[in-house]
Amino acid sequence: MSWSEGLLWTVSPYVVLVIFVGGLIWRYRYDQFGWTTRSSQLYESRLLRLASPVFHYGLLFVIIGHVTGLLIPVSWTDAIGIGNDVYHANALVWGGLAGLATLAALVLLIYRRRVNGPVFTATTANDKTMYAVLAAAIVAGVVTTVAGFMPSEVSYRTTVAPWFRGVFVLAPDVEAMGQASALYKVHTLTGMALIVLFPFSRLVHALSAPLGYLFRPYIVYRSRSDSAPRRPGHVRLRQNRPL
Repeated sequence: MSWSEGLLWTVSPYVVLVIFVGGLIWRYRYDQFGWTTRSSQLYESRLLRLASPVFHYGLLFVIIGHVTGLLIPVSWTDAIGIGNDVYHANALVWGGLAGLATLAALVLLIYRRRVNGPVFTATTANDKTMYAVLAAAIVAGVVTTVAGFMPSEVSYRTTVAPWFRGVFVLAPDVEAMGQASALYKVHTLTGMALIVLFPFSRLVHALSAPLGYLFRPYIVYRSRSDSAPRRPGHVRLRQNRPL
């Protein structure tokens, strides 16, 4: 491994983390009103109703697969009786299906934005960049998932995963990462580019959940007193929970 590549896998993850955390803080402090998906459902809903759920559920399974594959060492799965062949077979089936479903839904979402005039007009340059990087990361992931089962391919669990876990203890395993194939390295770089873009794009809405809505107090509706004159058709409202 050259010194430049070693520097890349040593320094770049921390640059990415700094930009990610700093970007989230900046966005929350100075652009809270922009912390949104900028929904275009008003302009077109038929394709969105089909593509959006598939994309979100597919992406959820993809993320779960990445978390388990990168954070759980081989020794742990071996200890509970899950051999490497069984693990990889499940990763190919479920990871491949989730990746293909996510990619198909993303293609449909991009198609919807391109062919629908109002939706395309509402698409910003930031959105176009986000879609391009997201598509590149997903395509690279699908390709590496399939290629990972070729006999000559080095497993990411012995290359990328040790490097990834080492980042969080300030000791990235650069030598292990150097043994990864070019496909895994490209997938890792596109993933890092997506993380850098995350705080500054519509993807940031993934970190928001209306949990407080579940615990909101009653909304009190006050009607006019019986002695006060009423307008024709006036209806007395009752105390009610929010919809």
